[in-house]
Amino acid sequence: MTDNIRYADYLRAIGAGRREIAMRELVSAPVRDADGRWQAAPREAVKLRRDEIAAVLKPYINVRLMEQFRAVVPLALYLALFQIIILRQLVEDSLLVSAGLFAVIVGLMLFMEGLKLGLMPFGEIIGSNLPRKSSLPVVLLVTLLLGIGVTFAEPAIGALRLAGQNVSAERAPYLWSILNQWTSELVLVVGASVGLAAVTGTLRFLYGWSLKPLIYFSLVPVLLLTVFLASDPELAKVIGLAWDAGAVTTGPVTVPLVLALGIGIAAAAGKGGSGLSGFGIVTLASLFPVIGVMLLALFVAATSTPAEIIAVAQAAAGAGQQDSAWYLVSPGLEIVSGVRAIVPLVIFLLIVLKLLLRQSLPRRNEIFLGIGLTVAGMCVFNLGLTYGLSALGASAGSLIPAAFMQMPGADNSPLYLYQVGLVLALAFAWLLGYGATVAEPALNALGVTAETLTNGFIRKRSLIRAVSIGVACGIAVGVAKLVFGLPLVWLVVPPYLLAALLTVFSTEEFVNVAWDSAGVTTGPITVPLVLAMGLGLGNATHAVEGFGILCMASVGPIISVMLLGQWARLQMWRQAKAATQQPASQLLGTGEAV
Repeated sequence: MTDNIRYADYLRAIGAGRREIAMRELVSAPVRDADGRWQAAPREAVKLRRDEIAAVLKPYINVRLMEQFRAVVPLALYLALFQIIILRQLVEDSLLVSAGLFAVIVGLMLFMEGLKLGLMPFGEIIGSNLPRKSSLPVVLLVTLLLGIGVTFAEPAIGALRLAGQNVSAERAPYLWSILNQWTSELVLVVGASVGLAAVTGTLRFLYGWSLKPLIYFSLVPVLLLTVFLASDPELAKVIGLAWDAGAVTTGPVTVPLVLALGIGIAAAAGKGGSGLSGFGIVTLASLFPVIGVMLLALFVAATSTPAEIIAVAQAAAGAGQQDSAWYLVSPGLEIVSGVRAIVPLVIFLLIVLKLLLRQSLPRRNEIFLGIGLTVAGMCVFNLGLTYGLSALGASAGSLIPAAFMQMPGADNSPLYLYQVGLVLALAFAWLLGYGATVAEPALNALGVTAETLTNGFIRKRSLIRAVSIGVACGIAVGVAKLVFGLPLVWLVVPPYLLAALLTVFSTEEFVNVAWDSAGVTTGPITVPLVLAMGLGLGNATHAVEGFGILCMASVGPIISVMLLGQWARLQMWRQAKAATQQPASQLLGTGEAV
C-alpha cells in the first residue's frame, strides 16, 4: 500500500540544511540620531577580494562579450572564407585584421554598456522633466542640438571619414571635396538634419500627426534633388553618398536617445499613450540627411570648380603626411575622434541638466562610469574599425571582381566563367545582407513591436524574414550597380516611388513599422562593413564611386514589409469573407498568423 505524502512535507524533507532566518537578523537594528529620531543603522561597504571581484565580473563580461562576438565573428568569418575558398586569395595582414576585429568586439561591448549606464539616463531624465520646466521653443531647440550631438557620437559615422581616403579627386572632385575638405561640415549637416527630424518627430508626438503625410513631404524634395543632381555629371557622383548618409545616422546612439527624449516629451504632455508612440523619428532621421548632404553638394559646387578641387588634392598628395600632427595620424586620430565624439555631447547634456532643469545628477558615480566606458569603447571601436572591419570589407570587395574578370594582383583571374563568377558575386552580396540583418539586435525589438501592433497576426519571425530578404536584395542590387556601372538615380527613384505608392494603400501600423525597419537594419557593424566593401568593389571595377549599396539596403525592407502587410490584409479579408459564409462552429481554430 502506497502512503500519501504532502508535497510541502516532501520539499521540507529534501531541503537538507534549510533553516528559517528572521529579517531582524539580517538587518541592523535602527539607531537614534542627534535629535533622537530613529534612522537606519549605517552599513559598512562590502569589501571584496580580487578573486571575488573576478568571480562577480566574469559571467557579466562573458554575456556582454558574447553579444558582440555573435554579431561580428560570423560576418567576418563569412567574408574571410569567401575570399579564401571562392576567390582563392589569402587575407592580407590577417593578424592585424584579427586584432582589429577583436578591438571592434571589445569596443562595442564597452560602448554599449556605457551607453546604458551613462548616456541613456540623460535622455530619460531630460525627456521626462524638460517639458515641465521649459517652454516648447526651448524644448525643440534642445531636441535640435541633441540630434546634432548624437550624430557625432555615432560609431558608424567614422566610416564616412574613412571613405574619403578611397575616393579619387580626378574622377569625382565634388565627392572628394565633401569627404576630405568638408568632413566636419558634412557631419554637422547630417547632424542638423537628424536634429530637424527629431524636432519634427517630437511635434508629431505632441499633436498626433500621421506619419504618411510626413513621408510624402520628405520624399518629394529628396527625389527632386536626386533627379536634379543626376542632370550634372559631376554632382551625380554625390548621390550615393547622400543616400548612404541616411543609413549611417540611425545607429545605437541616435535612436535610443532621441526616442527617449521625444517619447518623454509626449508623455509629459499627456499624449504618449498611443501604441504608435516612438515611431517616425527613425524614418525622418533617415530621409532628412539625404536632403542635407545634397544641399551641401550644391553649395560646394557653387563655391569651387572641379579644376580647383583637383589642384588642391594634387597639392595635398604631393605634400604628404610627414608634417601632420599626431592627432591626424593613426592611431592618434581614432583616439582623438572617439573623445571628440562623446565629450561634447556629455557637456551639452550636463548644461541642460544644470541650467535648464536645475537638477543634480542621480547615481553620479554610475553615470560617470558609463560615460568613461562609452569614451573608451568609442576609441577602441575606431581603432578596430580602421584595422579590422574596414580593412576586411575593403579587401573582400576589391577581390570580388576576380571571380568574373581579370584583375591585377589576383592570381589566375578570372577564376570562373563570366556568368558563373557574376552569379557567385551577387549570391555573396545577397547572403551577406541576409546574414547581417538577421544578426541585428534592433530588428528583434521591431519584430516584437509589430507582433503587438497586429495582435499577433504578423509574427516576429515573418517580419525578420521579410526585412532580411529586403536588405539582401537591396545589397545585391547595389553590387550590380557597381559591377555594371548603372546610374544610381534609376535604381533609387523607382523603388522609392513604389514605396510611396504602397504607403498610400497600407495601414498606419504597417507604414510605421516598414519605414522604421529601414533604419534598424543598418547597425554599427553592417554600415562600416558594407560601406568598405562597396568602396573596395568600386575601386576594383573602376567605378567612379562605391556608394549606394546602403541606400538600396534601406529601401528594400520598406517594400518587403509593406508587401507583407498587404498579404496580411488579404488573408484577413479572406478569413472575414469565410466567416460570413460558414457557421461559427466550423471556424474555431482557423485563424492563422503570417
